[in-house]
Amino acid sequence: MRFDGIIFDFNGVLWWDTALQGEAWSRYAAMLRGRPLSAAEIGEHVVGRDNRYILNYLTGQQFQGRELEDHTDRKETLYRNLCLEQGDDFCLSPGAMELLDWLQAHRIGRAIATSAGRDNVLFYYIHMGLWRWFDLENIIYDDNLMATKPAPDPYLLAARRLELPPEQCAAVEDSRHGIQAARSASIGCIVALGVPEAHESLSKLDGVQYVVENLGQIPVEELFI
Repeated sequence: MRFDGIIFDFNGVLWWDTALQGEAWSRYAAMLRGRPLSAAEIGEHVVGRDNRYILNYLTGQQFQGRELEDHTDRKETLYRNLCLEQGDDFCLSPGAMELLDWLQAHRIGRAIATSAGRDNVLFYYIHMGLWRWFDLENIIYDDNLMATKPAPDPYLLAARRLELPPEQCAAVEDSRHGIQAARSASIGCIVALGVPEAHESLSKLDGVQYVVENLGQIPVEELFI
């Protein structure tokens, strides 16, 4: 089967920032509970999770409204400063620009389904030049209203924005929560991205058809032509 659209996760896929997210949340955890996050906690409770979940994990409280916004602003300020400190390394992941240029040239629909909030999305959109490949309305983010991954809602909305059935879209994800969301949305093909040591475990997750180390390894001619 050939696909007419592709939906990307952002953090860990188009931008390899897992270590920066872990560092930012670890620093914020130290402020909230007096100790940083362990590597195991980051893997289980940060990667692929939204801010509401992580804050609930750290504090045992369900933050809403202004209180949620305040905590999010503080943590994301830490994170965005870490991004800017990377200098020229604050850029799209290996193979991403070439892949996006190819998709654009072949008129393949493109969207992003991310657990990032609006402010971070705008930050990426400006600093990483996402406007070259994505309409802003096709970037689905955490608005504190819609159910986030592992719920299918972000993928279902992204497919609607592309005016395509989910079955006609491929997805690229790096976390099991994101893969679960894509599968629950009936996305037609799921590509898992990860370091070589993770390939075996990623390949065993339900719905995963391809496992790659970087975006340049996605078999575009198999999927889209």
